[in-house]
Amino acid sequence: MTTRIKPLLGALAASAAAISAHAQEIAPGQPVSYIPMPAVTAQADAFTAYLPEAAGIVRNGEPETTYWFGLRDNDTVGIFDVFVNAAAQQAHFEGQVAAEINANAADWVVDGWDGGVVPNVNNGTILSARQPVDLEDVTMATHIVLRAAEGQADALADLLKSGGAIVEETEPGTLFWVAVQYDANTFGIFDAFADGDGRAAHFAGQVAALLNEQAGTLVEGGWEDGVVANVRNFDVVAIK
Repeated sequence: MTTRIKPLLGALAASAAAISAHAQEIAPGQPVSYIPMPAVTAQADAFTAYLPEAAGIVRNGEPETTYWFGLRDNDTVGIFDVFVNAAAQQAHFEGQVAAEINANAADWVVDGWDGGVVPNVNNGTILSARQPVDLEDVTMATHIVLRAAEGQADALADLLKSGGAIVEETEPGTLFWVAVQYDANTFGIFDAFADGDGRAAHFAGQVAALLNEQAGTLVEGGWEDGVVANVRNFDVVAIK
């Protein structure tokens, strides 16, 4: 964990304490959003410091935003969230957190709201999920973009649809895992862990092995250029 993130541990602990003991179930078809935003270097810490406040706003005022993760990777600040339905997703983007990021984007985000936030909104739907557990322990997350090879989108989707059950049965250290379809040929995996051991076990696990085995056929660029090159690791700063 980076030194810049350490001062936020207290806020993260407070956020974790407020997480319900009974996580809400995730079902295929639920909408998600993934937004990686390039922070202005001198403002990255200020932007990051807002994330626990944002999580509290979502927690207290958006019951149909079922999960919300505030993320940091060097000078990128990110958000990944899951919604009950499309109406809840739209309400979130019309809500207080979006308005406050919009109001500060000229200072916080490279190219501001129109150039650094809006173009980086990736909306998708859940294909498969490991039902979340122990989210109060989460400190880190990973997002992976996968682009299907020509003619292989359905086959890649089928592989990802099998992943949730495998992770749930075999990876106790993977506390959150969803496979997402962003568009006809673009997919993603977002997962969260308590520590590096859980993350390492996941990448040595059955889903990674299946993806490795079939990436040469299913994924544009294969395993090295289409999967490994698109792995992005984050510190988790706040959770709803």
